[in-house]
Amino acid sequence: MDRLLRPLLGRLIRQGTLEVQVADTPPFVVGDGSGPPLGIRIAGRRDVAALIANPDLALGELYMNGRLTMQKGDIADLIALGMINLRLASPPLPVRLVRRWRKWLRGIMQWNRMPQARRNVAHHYDLDGRLYSLFLDADRQYSCAYFETPDQCLDDAQLAKKRHITAKLLVEPGHKVLDIGCGWGGLGLYLGAYAEADVVGITLSEEQLGVASARAKERNLTDKVRFRLQDYRAVEERFDRIVSVGMFEHVGVPYYQTFFDTAARLLDDDGVMLLHSIGRMEEPGATNSWIAKYIFPGGYIPALSEVLPAIERAGLMVTDIEILRLHYAETLKAWRQRFHARREEAVALYDERFARMWDFYLAGSEMSFRHDGMMVFQIQLAKKIDTVPLTRTYIAEREAALRRREGQRSPLRLAGE
Repeated sequence: MDRLLRPLLGRLIRQGTLEVQVADTPPFVVGDGSGPPLGIRIAGRRDVAALIANPDLALGELYMNGRLTMQKGDIADLIALGMINLRLASPPLPVRLVRRWRKWLRGIMQWNRMPQARRNVAHHYDLDGRLYSLFLDADRQYSCAYFETPDQCLDDAQLAKKRHITAKLLVEPGHKVLDIGCGWGGLGLYLGAYAEADVVGITLSEEQLGVASARAKERNLTDKVRFRLQDYRAVEERFDRIVSVGMFEHVGVPYYQTFFDTAARLLDDDGVMLLHSIGRMEEPGATNSWIAKYIFPGGYIPALSEVLPAIERAGLMVTDIEILRLHYAETLKAWRQRFHARREEAVALYDERFARMWDFYLAGSEMSFRHDGMMVFQIQLAKKIDTVPLTRTYIAEREAALRRREGQRSPLRLAGE
């Protein structure tokens, strides 16, 4: 199998330098000799066979199981090398076949009925809460930050993200706001504290619900901000504003129409909605095999061409679209640096295999935004053509007003801090 691996990698790696060793055999080098040299060791021939048959799945599995180790460079460098070269040439036949098959079957893989959606969320978000405190900001924002300047720290960039979204929502005191996929409550608490809104945040994670509710109580915001364990499809009230950040990736293609039909039903006639989601800059595809199995079962990153038709059919108007390109790459870079600094704590919480899995997840995610056509989109929606101002100057004006309010009040932290 290692004899088959060398010509395959030779055809794939046309840019860069990669040294490969299988078990205890002599290493071989592929690439054009450019860039910093990378080196890997694959433990055995069975591992080579798995890598050739389904590299999308096997690369992550081999790394997390310690069967593929980095001898030179970092796993993020290896992932980047693969992504860059896959854009220079057609992927190998096994990769093309597996990706085509997964695209055909994605409707089944993303059949996220309410019980399945709950299980999918629990798989990722009901992990030990201490894990997320290892690498997220103080407000535990688990979505793309908004870097106003290149040198802005993660905590300030996450605050800027909440401020930016709140400005786009045009929230006024007393507005009823629905936060779909509220996480640990940071955005909902921000809307209640600084925009003086009446907020309902919903989540399918019991872990997140407990933390968010405790935070609202500790901040004396329970009269303004309430959290529920509830599926978006089960909500009945009407709202002046609807926001969803980092949740749409879990909806699944078969439910896009349901999601926007529900949003249209819940949104007041004069209402505004803001959808913040990871997206792909290219045509529709399929979820990476390893990510679907180990990180986000039932998840999918959509192309705008898949999202906009469902919005139109729901009777909603797109009033603004903003594309955040490298903001998530920088967010993930900061997360991974923080995770590395406290890696021993992650191993103590789980084990070495889990820490390697999480490292591969953060590294692969960062590189997908740098080299594989991923981005974040923010879509503003309304039901009436004149609901939002005609120019975007209101965003900066409202951000400035919110920034002044932030300076007058203490920051929002996690419960108990």
